[in-house]
Amino acid sequence: MPGPAEKATEQDRRDLLVTVARELAETEGWAGVTTRRLAERTEIDMGDIYRHFADLEALIAAVAVCAFADLAADLAEAHAETVGSPEGVWPAVATAYLDFAYTNPEVYDAMLALTPDLALGVDGVPAAPRAVFAELRAALTPLAEGRDPDTLAEVGWSLLHGVVMLTRGGRLRPEGQEEREALIAQRLLRWPVPTPPPTPPIVVS
Repeated sequence: MPGPAEKATEQDRRDLLVTVARELAETEGWAGVTTRRLAERTEIDMGDIYRHFADLEALIAAVAVCAFADLAADLAEAHAETVGSPEGVWPAVATAYLDFAYTNPEVYDAMLALTPDLALGVDGVPAAPRAVFAELRAALTPLAEGRDPDTLAEVGWSLLHGVVMLTRGGRLRPEGQEEREALIAQRLLRWPVPTPPPTPPIVVS
C-alpha cells in the first residue's frame, strides 16, 4: 500500500512538509524539527526535502507565511462577526490575535521572531503578512480620529505583540493579564466619543 507521500504532487509534498514541521515545532520546539524527523513523519526522502527547502530557515519561513494566512483569516472572521456593532471590531480582532498567539507560540515565533525578511516595508514580502496588517488597519481605522491609520495599526500591532512576548517570558504579573488585555482592546484604542455641540450662551434680558 503506498505511503502518504508516494502519490502526492510536488505541491502536496511541500504542503505536507510545512504542516508536519508546524506540528513538530509546537510539540517539541524548533530544535525538534530536523530533516530526519521530517523524513520519518512524511515518508519523503531527505533528498526531496532539500529540493523543496534548502535549509531550516527556508522551511521556517514557509511555516510563517502559512501561519500569517491563518491569522489573517482568524482576524477577518472576528471582524465579520461584529457586523452591526462597529465599536466591537477592534476588541474582537485584538482578542482573536491574542488567542492565536498564545495557542501557537512556536509558530508565532516563526512569524515574528525568526523571519526578519517578512517584516513590513521589506521588498517582496508575501501577501499573507500584509493581509494581517490590513486586518489590523481595518479594525483600527474607525478609531483614527485624524491620525494616520497605518501608524495607528503599527502601534496596535506593537501593543499586541509586546504583551504576548512579555507575558510568555514571565515578565508581567499573571494576575494582571486580563486587565492588560482589556486596556489594549477596549480603553487605550477605543471608539471615539462624539463631541457634544457647544451649549449656547445664556442671554439675560
